[in-house]
Amino acid sequence: MLVKDEQDVYDLLDSLLREPTQFWDSFYKDRKEKEIPFFCDRVDEHLKKYVENNMIQRGRVLEIGCGNGRNAIYLAKNGFSVTAVDLSQEAANWATQQASLENVDIEFYCENIFNLIFPNESFDFIYDSGCFHHLAPHRRITYIQFLQHHLKHDGYFSISAFKENGKYGGSALADEQYYMDRSLHGGIGYSKEKLKVIFKRFEEIEIRDMQYDNLTQDEFGLEDFVVSLFKK
Repeated sequence: MLVKDEQDVYDLLDSLLREPTQFWDSFYKDRKEKEIPFFCDRVDEHLKKYVENNMIQRGRVLEIGCGNGRNAIYLAKNGFSVTAVDLSQEAANWATQQASLENVDIEFYCENIFNLIFPNESFDFIYDSGCFHHLAPHRRITYIQFLQHHLKHDGYFSISAFKENGKYGGSALADEQYYMDRSLHGGIGYSKEKLKVIFKRFEEIEIRDMQYDNLTQDEFGLEDFVVSLFKK
C-alpha cells in the first residue's frame, strides 16, 4: 500500500497482525463449550467499588469490549445511561439478550472502537474491562486520542488489563517483537509503571492489583490483572 498519511500507517501496522473480528466471533459463539471466568453475570470488583464509594458520578457511560454485558447491566441498574460496544457480533447479541432479561435499557454497538463516531465529550465515564491489552502497541496512540475526544472535561476512565507474565496472559515482549512475530501472543501485559507512563496526560486516581479473593457473590475478580482509574 502507498502510505500517504497517519491513518495509512495505522492501517499498515494493523495488517501485520491477526484480524480480530473472526477470532472473537468464534470465541463467543462457542461459549457453552468453554470454561471462561468472565462468562458470568458478576460485576468487576473495582467497578462496584467505584460506584458504591461515589468515586465516579452517575451520567453517560461508554463500555468498550462489553462481552456479555455483565458490567454494562450493572451500571444501567445503578442509574447510569449506558452505551456499550464490542467487536464481536456474537458478544453484542449475547449482551443484548442479557440486558433484555434484566429489563434494562442499554444501547449496544458491534464495531471497532476506532470506527465509532460520537460527538466530542459525550461521556462522563469510559470503562474498559479487557480491551486495552488486546490492542497492538501503535493503537495506544489512537486509544488515548479516543479517550481525549469522547470523555468530558473532568470525566473518568477505568481499565483492567493483564499483568506481565500473568496466569491468564500478559506477554512482556518488547513492542517491536509483536510486529516481527506478527502476533500479540494472546495479549500484552502491563505493569503499574507502564500504565503510569502511557496515561501520563491523565490524573491517576488509582492503579492496583485486581482483587480475586474474599469477594461477595456478585463480584468478579481475577489474579494477575491490574486495574486503574484515571481522570481527564
